[in-house]
Amino acid sequence: MVVRAVAIKGKLGREVEVFRPRKISHPVHWEAILDRIPGVKTVIECGAGHDIFCQGQAADSVFYVRRGKVKLTVLSRQRKEAIVCTLEAGDFFGEGCLAGQRLRIATASAITDCILDWLDKRFMALMLHEHHDVSEFFVRHLLERYIHYEQDLLHQLFDSSEKRLARTLLRLAHFGKKSRSETIVPSINQQNLAKMVGTTRSRISVFMNKFKKLGFVDYNGEMNLTVNDSLLSVLLHD
Repeated sequence: MVVRAVAIKGKLGREVEVFRPRKISHPVHWEAILDRIPGVKTVIECGAGHDIFCQGQAADSVFYVRRGKVKLTVLSRQRKEAIVCTLEAGDFFGEGCLAGQRLRIATASAITDCILDWLDKRFMALMLHEHHDVSEFFVRHLLERYIHYEQDLLHQLFDSSEKRLARTLLRLAHFGKKSRSETIVPSINQQNLAKMVGTTRSRISVFMNKFKKLGFVDYNGEMNLTVNDSLLSVLLHD
């Protein structure tokens, strides 16, 4: 697993980090590890929109994404919902149970059709204790997740909602790959973007219309949203 980040110099030589450190994941390695240790996993399939587990349920297992995309959402006592993160192939989630978490603190839902590995927390703890390659793989995952959350907190504290939206769109479009622009599939509606950015849908609508007018994004309603690399200029603007 390789962790990398993209930083672009803006005005006065200040570096702007474009998106979270991104791993070059090798899910086949993890699957090979599990395949040689019988009885520790259950492969499950779930359709788009299906809840994998819900906030408040017993935390008794860890999941690994083989294929598809998953989102983690949190609901406050005031019934306000926020999207904590989106996950894809090569990511774990639900690992809080290994640190004594008894109840799920978030809801995990499939954004697309998914194939997941379900791992009982007792077997997962045993694997981490007895298999060095498993523990190394998992610790790297935890470090990457920690860096991701730390960066998101800093952006939430110091960036405007417009910059947070631009950063979120670039991340969802996997900015940094060879392509100069990428369509977000499935497209994320403005309500979900508002939950990810931490602002209102009306403000998201204003920013999206502005981005479209400037040629930073292209979309037809909320379908086939394409993000162009020119959106990076929003992050470089002081």
